[in-house]
Order: sequence, then C-alpha cells, then structure tokens
Amino acid sequence: MINNLKVVVLAAGKGTRLQSEQAQIPKAMREANGKPLLHYVLKAADFIENKKDIIIVVGYLKEMVMDSFPEHMFVFQEEQLGTGHAVKCAEQAIGEFSGDVLVLFGDMPLMTRESSLNLYNEHKKNNNDCTVLSCEADDNSALKSLGRIIRAQNGDFCEIIENKDCTEEQRKITEYNMGNAIFNSKKLFEQLSNLKNNNKSGEYYLTDIPKIFLENNYKVGVCKTKNAYEIYGATSEEDLKLIENILKANSTK
Repeated sequence: MINNLKVVVLAAGKGTRLQSEQAQIPKAMREANGKPLLHYVLKAADFIENKKDIIIVVGYLKEMVMDSFPEHMFVFQEEQLGTGHAVKCAEQAIGEFSGDVLVLFGDMPLMTRESSLNLYNEHKKNNNDCTVLSCEADDNSALKSLGRIIRAQNGDFCEIIENKDCTEEQRKITEYNMGNAIFNSKKLFEQLSNLKNNNKSGEYYLTDIPKIFLENNYKVGVCKTKNAYEIYGATSEEDLKLIENILKANSTK
C-alpha cells in the first residue's frame, strides 16, 4: 500500500456522444462487461489503503455515482469547464495535504494497476514535481483525437498539445498523452489558478499544467506505458464496444 498519495478521479461528464441524457446515466456509470466503467478505474487504484483518499469529481446525475461507491469522497463540478477546472474542484477536499496527487479518468477502465504504480514509482525515483503517462502507437486511427507529447531535440518533455490545437506536423507525432498524471499537490493547486482557456475548446486543460510547471522551473518527466490499449476512453458507443471486447479478452487470460 502507498501512503502520502491521494487520487482524484474525474467522473463528472455527461457523455453526450454516448447519449447519456436519453439513457439517464452518467458517462462513468455506463457498463462494460457487466460493470460500470468507474468500477474498473477504482479497482485499479486499490493500492490506496484509505478509500477516502480517492476523491471522485461528480457532476451529471451525481447521486447515481455517489450511491454506487459510498466509501469514497466526492466533490461536485457544477459546470463542465475542462479537466483543469475539474481537478481544481477537489482543492478543498485535498486541503493542506502535501504529498502527491494522481489524476485518473472515470471513463478509462483499461488503465491498469501496474501502469499507475509504474507512474508513481517513476515520479518518486526521479524526484519529479509532475510525471505524465504516455504511450507510443504507430498508425492507430483510434488514438488520433488524443493530445500529443511534444519533446525537445534532446528528448526532454516540452508540453502536451491537444489534438484540436495541433498543427498538421504535430499530428504526425505518435507519442500520445494518456491523460493520467501525478503532481506535487501544493504546486498543482498553486498553478491551477494560472490556467487559461485560450484554446479551440474554450476549456481549462489540465494538460497545460506540465508546461506551466516547466516555466516555474519545476521538474517534469514522462513515463511510457507499453500497453497502448489502456488509453482508450469511452467517448462513443464504438469505443464502449471496443473496451468491452478488450475487458472480455483480458478476463479469459
């Protein structure tokens, strides 16, 4: 078990492309292989001993999530203003905690316990202030909508650019941002106040924080996962079916 670590799980989304409003069910509660997506995310974070150290950000039909996972702590994101804003909603719940915060996504059920632990260990080993999780995947159309990891010529991390904001040249990059990341708690909440929403979505991106960390001379690193399938999130019915097939295949191994 790991101490001095809190987890923030982003699970406030409606899931418009999943037609969640018609189904009257929040995105993270959509089922794959018989269980809610959020069930798998929380199961992969079971290395956190105290369940109250796992803070779930809820929004649309929040009671359904809260009733299903009552052992955890919850915070409410009233407006959907982006991933950076969602994490900021957890600031009061984190309080004066001075350890690290691992951010996970409630619609990414294929993220494994092993990858989260590898991310944590890489973060601690290198004494980083922030470590982002990435994957390398060549010619994978299912990942084309994801953000890219931008590196300097020497291989050092520079920034994450969301696909919508990428140039044509940047879209050729095959190292994708997984979304999951770990941060020094104090520095994270200090810098979330500096986020801007001057991008094509008009949202406050958590993915801008690593660059802001670098601008403040904080140490940022990247941990690569070998399992590219872990990056799949349930943004459409097609995604959900793909995820279900992978879960079924893995359950028979």
